[in-house]
Amino acid sequence: MCQESTKFKNVWTTHSASPIAYERGRIYMDNYQCCITSIAQQPRLIYQKSKCAKSEKIEDALLLECPLGEMLPRPSDYKASLIVLTVQNWLLRLSADSGEVLEKVYLAGSCCKFFRYLSWDTPQEVMIVKSAQNKLPAAARQAGIQQTVLFYLAVFQVLPLSFIGMLEINKKIFGNSVTDVAVSNGILIVMYSMGLVRLYNFKSILEQFMEQPFDLGQEFNWNGQVGIVGKYPFGLPCNIKITDTPPLLFEASSLENAFQIGGYPWHYIITPNKKKHKGVFHICSLKDNALAKNGIQDMKCCSLEPDWIYFHPDMSGRIIHVGPNLIKVLKLKEVKNHADQMEIAEDFTIVANRENCVNNSVTVTASGRVVKKRFTLLDDDPEQETFKIVDYEDELDLLSTVAVTQIGADGRAHLDFHCNEHGILLKSIPLKESWDVTYSHEVYFDKDLVLHIEQKPNRRFSCYVYQMVCDTARDDDP
Repeated sequence: MCQESTKFKNVWTTHSASPIAYERGRIYMDNYQCCITSIAQQPRLIYQKSKCAKSEKIEDALLLECPLGEMLPRPSDYKASLIVLTVQNWLLRLSADSGEVLEKVYLAGSCCKFFRYLSWDTPQEVMIVKSAQNKLPAAARQAGIQQTVLFYLAVFQVLPLSFIGMLEINKKIFGNSVTDVAVSNGILIVMYSMGLVRLYNFKSILEQFMEQPFDLGQEFNWNGQVGIVGKYPFGLPCNIKITDTPPLLFEASSLENAFQIGGYPWHYIITPNKKKHKGVFHICSLKDNALAKNGIQDMKCCSLEPDWIYFHPDMSGRIIHVGPNLIKVLKLKEVKNHADQMEIAEDFTIVANRENCVNNSVTVTASGRVVKKRFTLLDDDPEQETFKIVDYEDELDLLSTVAVTQIGADGRAHLDFHCNEHGILLKSIPLKESWDVTYSHEVYFDKDLVLHIEQKPNRRFSCYVYQMVCDTARDDDP
């Protein structure tokens, strides 16, 4: 792939009035009613379903892939499928090859009417279905009625699809200022309006507060209701009732609830909870909250868009810090002669290809005196090459970056592949289409495929597909 003679050719372009999604070699359009494979030399249609009614609109989706080496109950379980959540609270498992409905579960009983989000607790094993935040109608609020339940979470094991339980996030348990919740890797994350983030053991909550387990398709008599679990109109019972505040694992205060855990040994990244600290990141030990040596990272960017930082997804424990013109890959290492203390060291950097542009503005005063004013452009000025996307391709162990330069109305972008270990530039691919920095963009690099999805104003979407083309004749030359 990184040979000089290898090129990436734009083989397919399409435009749509509805969002375009990409999942593992499949392009989804028309609210997942149309599926196109991008694996072939030329993208081709896999299936096209008839246009669905508004009541069947899909709100969210997750790709479900077959686990290796496991015995599964149905032949269809061994093929990739798509789990989708509809606006009418149906959870459907669709065949990724045909769009056929393989399984369907009705979620909303009497407790909740607005499930909207799908996410993984444990990828490809445990799935979370989250409701929108419960809000009372204005008339009810004016009448003094109190709403204590903020969110509902339904928990499923996948392949085979099985119901673990449903619980509510209640103000009486977690406090009045809760703004959002999430579940990841067995941790319940609760976020508050004042920037506070609290972590709880989600597995322990399920075990401690489970009132009664239920299986999908099981007849039940629950709180005066008689029905079948997962069937309309009864849906799922709320069978996990948190009656007391669970033991707190950890809490931190961070600007905009920004909080990440990673590294080895475990560390976390926060921004001090004051607006003046925006763009300043503190890297601290999870064990004792001690700030790592050189643990304050501040690029001092003068830019419209902030820099961002995250733990490297390659499980190396490293940290990626991305600014407008600089990408720093950092590592944790022991302080010399202090084995119990960690420091942040630079592993390598990637620098944008730009020049230090200093413009002179010449003005003349009323008396005729010439005044020259020097000023520096913003760090993310569109006329200078600026990093917009950084991603990691795990199968090829490559770090990919998208850098953009905009001259007038015409923006030019290129996708670069870097050695993940040392940051050396291996390949640069120019993208043929114009790139407007004011639009929303996604770029996927998947083995021999590059895919660019662009969202323009007024819900106009475009998709550009590039395929790897090898010039074998040139490669065979001595």
